[in-house]
Amino acid sequence: MNLADEKWIMEYFFSVYIAYFEYQHYYSGAAANVIVTTDQGLRLQIPASRFRPFISQLGIRGRFKLTTDTHHRFQSLMRVA
Repeated sequence: MNLADEKWIMEYFFSVYIAYFEYQHYYSGAAANVIVTTDQGLRLQIPASRFRPFISQLGIRGRFKLTTDTHHRFQSLMRVA
């Protein structure tokens, strides 16, 4: 296997606190992306639709891990705490 064929995974950790009423703007499509700052200080723009599985009556709260490939294409988003 040559190095160019290997798939490298990038992981980004961040916290999100969006109140339920505020997330309604994202849910309705009025705002398409959520901008977060990772623990490393990077700003990432993530489609709001990726957070829909995590919404509760309080909104979206917690620590998350975003996984991308080497071309920064979405692989997964999971709550870690």
